[in-house]
Amino acid sequence: MDEICLRTAYPADAAGIARLDVETWQATYAGILGTPYLAGLSPARREAGWSSVIARAPRDVHLALAGETIVGFGTCGASRSDPDFPGEIFTLYVAPDWQNQGIGRRLLLAMFAQLVDRGYNAAVIWVLRENASRFFYQRLGGREVRRKLLPFNGTQVPACGYGWADLRGYLSARTGAAESEG
Repeated sequence: MDEICLRTAYPADAAGIARLDVETWQATYAGILGTPYLAGLSPARREAGWSSVIARAPRDVHLALAGETIVGFGTCGASRSDPDFPGEIFTLYVAPDWQNQGIGRRLLLAMFAQLVDRGYNAAVIWVLRENASRFFYQRLGGREVRRKLLPFNGTQVPACGYGWADLRGYLSARTGAAESEG
C-alpha cells in the first residue's frame, strides 16, 4: 500500500478532485439521491467548480494522496450559517477503495487544526440523514446538534449537523492519546 500524504490543493488538482467527487457521490448517494441525477454527474463540469474553489481559497482544500493519485479530499472554512459553530467542514470524501484506512480521520483532523489556526474553535458538518457515513462523525466525537431540510434537485432532503464545540480541546486530547500509544 502506498503511504498517504496530506497537502493542500494546487490548481492542477482540480481534475483529480472532480473525478473523485463524482465517484464518491455516485457510490455514497446511490439509493438516497435520484439515479438519473447521479448518472448525469460529470467530472468535466465539476472540474470548473473545483478550479474556482482552489483559486479562491487553496489552503481550504485538503487532499490525501497515494503517490500521485488523489484518494480523499475535504474543504473547510467559516460557517455559512451557524454562529454557534463558526467553523464548517464543507466536504469530506474518501475513494470507496480507500475507506476504513484512517484517511478520512486524518483529513478531518487536518481541517480541524486549520480552523483552530484561523480562530474557529467549534465546527459543524452537514450530512444527509440517510448517509451511513454519518456514523463516522459520531465515532470521532461529533454530536448531532442540528437538523434541517436541504434543497436538492427540486426536493428537500433531510440532513443532520454534527458539531464539535471545542476543537482545540478535541485536538489536544487526540494528540495526547496518540503520544501515549507511541
